[in-house]
Amino acid sequence: MTEIIDRPLPLKPRGGLAVQYAAIRALFLRELQTRFGHYRLGYLWAILEPGLLVGTKLVLFGSIMQRAIPSMSYSLFLICGVLPFLMVMRSATKSMGAVSSNKGLFIYRSVKPIDAVIARVLLEGILYFIVFFIFLFALVYAGDEISFSNIPALLGCWLILLIFSLGFSLIMAVLGDLSEELAKFVKSFFFILYFLSAVMYSVNTIPVQYHVYILWNPIVHGLEYMRHTINPDYSINFISLRYLIYSTIIVLFVGLLSYKSRERIMLKTK
Repeated sequence: MTEIIDRPLPLKPRGGLAVQYAAIRALFLRELQTRFGHYRLGYLWAILEPGLLVGTKLVLFGSIMQRAIPSMSYSLFLICGVLPFLMVMRSATKSMGAVSSNKGLFIYRSVKPIDAVIARVLLEGILYFIVFFIFLFALVYAGDEISFSNIPALLGCWLILLIFSLGFSLIMAVLGDLSEELAKFVKSFFFILYFLSAVMYSVNTIPVQYHVYILWNPIVHGLEYMRHTINPDYSINFISLRYLIYSTIIVLFVGLLSYKSRERIMLKTK
């Protein structure tokens, strides 16, 4: 009589990308729980926070800026500026502590510091992307005119800004690993960058001789182009999508290069 012995099937070895995907997914869920698990309002806070910021600016500057930008609702203008900028800023600032807050997980060979950075950038990108469209549909319901004919261009612009955020966040992660004190300077840097990124004002309202002080900033080109995609009447004569793409490639390259040069030191962080 032949005995049938149940033997476990051998596990198939996973490739490098599959291992990295599993690590990023686990870190993403961990960050999601850490970010919202301690708040009673939970995920609703992701909508309330930018909503309060936009609402405050509408009350303070709405009537003045609406006269300066007659071709576009200022509430729509702000949403296309505040939310993408917050995505870039939060991705970078939170990535500064990505190494120190996850250092206990680096004992596993499958988990790398770059996975923690990618997880944080993805979390910020997805959250603000969802909130962005919630606000858009809320404005449509309120009666604002929004064009959805250029949705592919809008999604492409958001993706470019997300990749830009990843490169910038890698640089911030390296700087944060070098010195925790740099976080204080980074906050001041983003405070200045906020006013140089056309978040609250249009490039068209700035005299041409002063464009040199703001058009070097790739974020300006991303925000202005995004406004144009949902309102074709909004003029972007001074904006270059090519400049945004080239800048994103350079920032990503510098971010990956700086990370690679310090990866071993990050893994040995005690």
